[in-house]
Amino acid sequence: MEKQADYIRRIEIENLWGRYNIAWDLRPDVNILSGINGVGKTTILNRSVGYLEDLAFSSGEIKNGVRDGVRLFFDNPEATYIPYDVIRSYDRPLVMGDFTAQMADKNVKSELDWQLYLLQRRYLDYQVNVGNRMIELLASDDEAARSRASYLSKSKRLFQDLIDELFSCTRKRIDRKRNDIAFYQDNELLFPYKLSSGEKQMLVILLTALVQDNAHCVLFMDEPEASLHIEWQQKLIGMVRQLNPNAQIILTTHSPAVIMEGWLDAVTEVSDIATPIANHIVDSFR
Repeated sequence: MEKQADYIRRIEIENLWGRYNIAWDLRPDVNILSGINGVGKTTILNRSVGYLEDLAFSSGEIKNGVRDGVRLFFDNPEATYIPYDVIRSYDRPLVMGDFTAQMADKNVKSELDWQLYLLQRRYLDYQVNVGNRMIELLASDDEAARSRASYLSKSKRLFQDLIDELFSCTRKRIDRKRNDIAFYQDNELLFPYKLSSGEKQMLVILLTALVQDNAHCVLFMDEPEASLHIEWQQKLIGMVRQLNPNAQIILTTHSPAVIMEGWLDAVTEVSDIATPIANHIVDSFR
């Protein structure tokens, strides 16, 4: 029987680029990987995600706990998997062709649009699951259980409040009567695909945290500060933690603003977790 981990305890990568071995001990809450361009931040993140993808799809490429030189250690040694999400921050246009032609929504034109399209579906499932739990509690003979029903919608209201506050400068507010995500701006209905890149990016991040439904999981983010105003960068980690305090955040960044609100001790420099392979002369971190 498969057992779920709560968080990743350690990441090891052997022979990165034929130059380094990586050993990174992680916190269960927030982990921020920093370093100059070209030292391997995104590669470490991508290789870790690749390991989890192989676990999820049972590709058979993982032998003795190692996949392509990568090994992840969970908090529970008996755990066989952990749910995860990956957020890519850059809003590149999608390549036109069969992929986009087959998509149901023709408004999807960029990578962030595609993430939003998928999240809209997860958001509907999230609301159905919360609604079913509320019905179950309200039908209970236990008065204390019935009184807890209203708290199940607290996270959704918090998400809506956070987005409304962030977007208030451009007079956008979430339409709270809809089951999907849409906005009103000066009485005009506005769908997420019409948002700016920074607004889309923040919406993707916070909506992902919400639909995780307070589950233990991992949230990977590669340079989430891209396109975000400095004030949004400062608030980012705190808002994700509000929406899902059980998520383990693993992110790469170049921005000091991301760590300003109490996350300095969560920062790890690549140079601190990379050991040069013997007989290989390197000076990349000097």
